[in-house]
Amino acid sequence: MSREKVLSLLLEQGDRYVSGEAMSRALGISRAAVWKAIEALRQEGYVIQSAPNRGYRLENAPDRVREGELSGPLAGCRVGGHLLCLETIDSTNTEAKRQAMAGAPDGLVIVSEEQTGGRGRRGRSFQSPKGKGLYLTALLRPRLDPSQVADITAWVAVAVCDGIEAACGVRPQIKWTNDLVLNGRKLCGILTELGLESESNDLDYLITGIGINVNHTPEDFDAEVRPIATSLAQELGHPVRRAQLAVEIIRALDRMYAQFPQNKQDYLERYRADCLTVGKQVQLITPAAREEAFAVAIDDDFRLVVEYPDGRRAALSAGEVSVRGMYGYV
Repeated sequence: MSREKVLSLLLEQGDRYVSGEAMSRALGISRAAVWKAIEALRQEGYVIQSAPNRGYRLENAPDRVREGELSGPLAGCRVGGHLLCLETIDSTNTEAKRQAMAGAPDGLVIVSEEQTGGRGRRGRSFQSPKGKGLYLTALLRPRLDPSQVADITAWVAVAVCDGIEAACGVRPQIKWTNDLVLNGRKLCGILTELGLESESNDLDYLITGIGINVNHTPEDFDAEVRPIATSLAQELGHPVRRAQLAVEIIRALDRMYAQFPQNKQDYLERYRADCLTVGKQVQLITPAAREEAFAVAIDDDFRLVVEYPDGRRAALSAGEVSVRGMYGYV
């Protein structure tokens, strides 16, 4: 942990030098522990300049998502107030469930450099190569009835759009209900899962997992996924620092959580503005069949209103149906 604290302090100083003695006092560790942490960070690829009588200064850093990079900017946040940063995990959502069962606090955020079993909706896999994407899950414990959190994935989608826009200057669109799309290709998937108390059926926790393609090249996607997927780096033409993106995403989630569910109208209007599904011909996919329909609107409960060829209309929830475009991904 000394390593993460030293890194956080160096980042806070920006271009300024900070002495080993000052770090020792601020962090409550020995100067020898400071020196060991500095050397360990250097071994990991952090370029740390040292100067006599001035101390240390961080000049360059590898693209890593770790506690030392995140904790300072997230100070005071409820979401992200506790962090678990991993090198590899089967799934950040699965780990969040394990942490929830062990009593982890509201607002815990889990990030991993790699997922070996990343999951999407309806049992689909989510490709999560090491060091390429942002794989993040927030554990929330709202004191609400399960019915009151039915639309939270839509709120999360708006928040993730906010975070990407803040970090990268581009705003994705939303393919109803849980995918973010940039220039017609999938950029991000969101998977929300609930945990209920067995006896009362009350909400114990909810977890919302976010997987963003950040610095992927086309070769990082399987041949099946490559035609429909993209990454921020591909669209922007330059790499994106994942720690900065993580900070902005978590801040946006924190703002969203503070307003949930009271500020529904604002998020509903923003979801409608971001949603690209409305006005398109779509395929509605259930375990039993595929049907064609026209997406008409997003109703006041974030459901997709569709019109069938025979003129019938229906309002669909995400749990009932999966939507695919008739032509291409969207």
